[in-house]
Amino acid sequence: MSDDVQQLDAAEETTALPEAEEDLQLESGDDLAAAALADANDLTIDDETAASNQLADTLSSLQNVIERNADLLTQIGSDLKLKRESLKNIFDNDTQLSEVTEQQKEVTQQVKERKSKLQTSPEVTQLKNQIGELNEQKKEIEEALSNHLLNYYQMTNSTSFDTSDGDQWEFNIKAKVKGRKK
Repeated sequence: MSDDVQQLDAAEETTALPEAEEDLQLESGDDLAAAALADANDLTIDDETAASNQLADTLSSLQNVIERNADLLTQIGSDLKLKRESLKNIFDNDTQLSEVTEQQKEVTQQVKERKSKLQTSPEVTQLKNQIGELNEQKKEIEEALSNHLLNYYQMTNSTSFDTSDGDQWEFNIKAKVKGRKK
């Protein structure tokens, strides 16, 4: 059996590739295209034919890189579409989700009905009227206060006023543009 092992070791030695002194790496298409473009910019070749061939090779390499990337982008777009459809199908075909969604619709309908009944109740109507009246009062007071603060600013050129208890309140002056008169 040791003869077999020795024969295998001998066979491996003769068929094995010699180890490289340096790790060789293949350049990517982008690297090749960049190198070709750099070479195209550093033309020191006197022969116009060689320069033309080099430019053609550069353009060809660039076109190949562009085509490869465009094809890859198209493939990824197709894969994304399929994955999104699969994800949608999972949600669409889930029975538990469908049942819960149906329950949600029923509860939402019940909520709408209850809110509608509450909207017509006398208590809600009364509170809405009171809120409307308070909003009107607020608007009137804000307009009056704005006019008084504008007068105060014109007289003092100050955007703050002192209160009777010693505090100081600041205010802003703002202008509105109204629509044109016809």
